[in-house]
Amino acid sequence: MSIMISSKDNEKIKYTKSLLKTKGRTKEGKFIIEGYRILTLAIECKANLDYVFINEEFENKKEHLDFLKILKEKNVKIYKTTNKIFKELVDTENTQGILAVVGFKNRYIDNNINDSHKFVLILDRIQDPGNMGTIIRTADAAGVDAIINLKGCVDIYNPKVIRSTMGSIFDMNIIQSNQEDTLRVLKEKGFEIVSSYLNTDNYYNTVSYKDKVALVIGNEANGVNDELIEESDTLVKIPIYGNAESLNAAISSAILMYEIKKSLV
Repeated sequence: MSIMISSKDNEKIKYTKSLLKTKGRTKEGKFIIEGYRILTLAIECKANLDYVFINEEFENKKEHLDFLKILKEKNVKIYKTTNKIFKELVDTENTQGILAVVGFKNRYIDNNINDSHKFVLILDRIQDPGNMGTIIRTADAAGVDAIINLKGCVDIYNPKVIRSTMGSIFDMNIIQSNQEDTLRVLKEKGFEIVSSYLNTDNYYNTVSYKDKVALVIGNEANGVNDELIEESDTLVKIPIYGNAESLNAAISSAILMYEIKKSLV
C-alpha cells in the first residue's frame, strides 16, 4: 500500500522538507498539512492532495488503515518513512504520524470578488501565524465571503497558520492583493470600507453599516496603516473597560465580524 523510503537523502524527502519554508512553498505552489483530522477535512473539501507521508506507527490503528484505503482509492501516492525522518518533515513535537502535500493556486482580486459578495475581510500586515489562522477560522464561521491579505501578512500556508485554521484554509476564498488594487475593486463594487481604529469616537455597535462591507484589521502592533485609514468610509473601535491597552487582533476581528454579519443578515 505504501512505498518505503528510509534515506534522508532521498529526493522526495528533500523536496518535502523544502516546503517547510515560504520560499519552497511559493516556488512549488504546494504546502504541507499534518495530522489525521485535517487530512480527513482536506478529503471532504476535495483539496488537491499530491502525496502523503506516514511514519512507522501510523498503520497500527484500524481507522488509519481504513483512511489509507480511501487515499489509495483516490489514487493518492503514499510514502512511508522512519519515525526519525518523519519528524524532520514536520514542525510539531507530538506528531500524529501522517502529513500530506497539497497544491494551491494564488487567487487575485480582479476575478475573485463578485457582485454577490457582501462581506469581505481585509488583513493589513497580520504577522502572527496563530492570529492569522484564528482569523481565517473565525471568518469562515462568520460567513465572510472573502479574505484579502495585503502585502506584509504572514504566509497563509505556514504550518502554524494551517493548524490554527482547523480546516478552514480549504473553505475560504483567500486573495493575495496590494492595497491599491484592493481599494479600486471594492469601491467599484460599492463596498463600505470599515477600519478598526482606536482614535475614533465611533463604537462598533453604535454604527449603521451599509449592505456591502469590507472590514479592515490591522497589524498587531501598529494597527491599520495611515493610508488605509484615510481611504476608509467608517472608523470603529471596541470599548476597553479595564486597564488593557488593546485587544488581540484575532479577538478584535471576531467581535467586529459578528457584529457586522448581524447587520447584513
